[in-house]
Amino acid sequence: MQGLIIGLTVPVIGTTLGAAAVYALKDHMPPRLNKLFMGFTSGVMIAAAVCSLMLPAMEMGGGDGLGAIAPALVGFAAGVALMLLLDRFTPHEHAADATSEGPRSTISRTWKLVLAIILHNIPEGMAIGVAFAAVMDGADAYISVAGALALSIGIAIQNVPEGAIVSLPLRAVGNSKNKSFVIGFLSGVVQPVAAILTIWLASVMVPLMPLLLAFAAGAMLYVVVEELIPASAQGEHSNIGPLGFAAGFMLMLVLDSVL
Repeated sequence: MQGLIIGLTVPVIGTTLGAAAVYALKDHMPPRLNKLFMGFTSGVMIAAAVCSLMLPAMEMGGGDGLGAIAPALVGFAAGVALMLLLDRFTPHEHAADATSEGPRSTISRTWKLVLAIILHNIPEGMAIGVAFAAVMDGADAYISVAGALALSIGIAIQNVPEGAIVSLPLRAVGNSKNKSFVIGFLSGVVQPVAAILTIWLASVMVPLMPLLLAFAAGAMLYVVVEELIPASAQGEHSNIGPLGFAAGFMLMLVLDSVL
């Protein structure tokens, strides 16, 4: 239980620290630093999705051949499909390039940014929740408590720059520093809420654990490919994003190996 509490709390702390950057930095994050952060976040999320979620999901399938990984494949596709639907039917705006997506809406730019943040954080919270659900279900042969904590810590580390990426654009569109910080902080609360809901879902759908692990992986990778990697590569100095990606990817591998 203590590990679960830590796993749910640490990511919020990371987001809070990042959101506090609104008090120390200018209203706009330097473009090069933004690309570095986007690339770093991509690296962490891809390593986490593959090593901590997708591979255990495939190992849990048992059996031989395609049938062994079928639940993981179905779950992965379902995760991608869910994020595609949310991305298509939720009005939101990406902070990196201020482009609006989803159906036309009269809601303010601030709330479009908030909705984009929520879409981004849902799969990360699901990933934490399903990892701890697997541990609680006794699947520690595939995911240990330390492994679940490594996933949580990795997400927490990438949440620090992510919190800044949230609060600074909110400040730039006219919100006060306090309001921008609070919204940035609340964006991190989405993750433990999604994690708790996923743990509950896993408790009533125990046989579907491989599918749920892969589902979270698919949702995370959709966010990376649809938003983070393009944002890290656009415009000048596009080589900075890959450097951040390499750093984030290696950091997640180290956490997964050490813990």
